[in-house]
Amino acid sequence: MTKKEKAVAYWKENLKYLLILLTIWFIVSYGCGILFKDELNQFRLGGFKLGFWFAQQGSIYVFVILIFVYVRLMNKLDKKYGYNE
Repeated sequence: MTKKEKAVAYWKENLKYLLILLTIWFIVSYGCGILFKDELNQFRLGGFKLGFWFAQQGSIYVFVILIFVYVRLMNKLDKKYGYNE
């Protein structure tokens, strides 16, 4: 595999990870906080309705978790293509 082919494959896999993680975040933040809030509000978490909780805090927690997942995925990807430090 040439250097350019390796770089293109690395970038495609990176974009795939980004698309998947951002889709998860969109579903959690927009879906759970806005679209599905009425269904989620039937449940409570810490005294608050679950739809409200996702809109106020849940999407932030999920975003932070996704950052750590992305870092781990990128470290594996760097090692796979030889870009690790």
